[in-house]
Amino acid sequence: MSASIIDGKELSARVRADLVTRIHAANRPVRLDAVLVGSDRAAAIYAENQAKTCTAVGIDYRLHRLPDGAGYDDIAGRILLLNTEEDVRAIMLHLPLPAGVDHERIQALIAPEKDVEGVNPANIGNVVYGRRSLVPCTALASVEMIESTGVELRGARCVIVGASNIVGKPIAVLLMRAEATVISTNKFTKNLAELTRSADVLVAAAGVPSLIRGDMVKPGAVVVDVGINRVTGPDGKSLTVGDVAFEEARAVAGWISPVPGGVGPMTVAMLLRNTVDAALR
Repeated sequence: MSASIIDGKELSARVRADLVTRIHAANRPVRLDAVLVGSDRAAAIYAENQAKTCTAVGIDYRLHRLPDGAGYDDIAGRILLLNTEEDVRAIMLHLPLPAGVDHERIQALIAPEKDVEGVNPANIGNVVYGRRSLVPCTALASVEMIESTGVELRGARCVIVGASNIVGKPIAVLLMRAEATVISTNKFTKNLAELTRSADVLVAAAGVPSLIRGDMVKPGAVVVDVGINRVTGPDGKSLTVGDVAFEEARAVAGWISPVPGGVGPMTVAMLLRNTVDAALR
């Protein structure tokens, strides 16, 4: 048995095509304002790629750059200014921030209705009440990927490995809203393998390379791998792997998402969709 692949690239392409149609039909400008602090090369490359992605679907991308020496007051001031501008409907903050600046404290300043990453505590809290428009992008991406398999979530046992505030916990709540039976685990959880083997749906979001082995997966289960970890391969080169030992788990599972090419592309698509939702309200 070899699991079917949950193709994040294919699913994200469908989402983007739908967004192009929505933007065209609305005949209204859609814009994303992003704040980038400092000269971190990886963040700058991500911003450049994000600009191209936005342009491809018809979103105007505005990047607000602050210098390396920017402190909390500088960054907070820019966010608060963007909150007040009527033409600004969608705001996101690129990470990392300079040492000593608490990114969660800054993110909490973004107006909830403009917080397209869904990281403001108000938006995370809204998940509990079933308001899915501006919830954390990775959590929303994970659940959409699960739903794409056609699995019946009502009554299904779902085990979430990892309980972070913007991924693990929101995924658990979204699945609860779908009337699944949800078990959330963390680094203190005992008998983890026993729990994962009972899961009809298994989500790995712990940030630990190959934590989930093949013998920890229930035959036929849906497995979504949220982990993105950089490791050194046998040839000495750096490679990206997930939290799931892919080949082992694929031999057991019914559906599985790869890393890369799984949750990553869908997370970007959910950011774009949140941006369109915020702009067209």
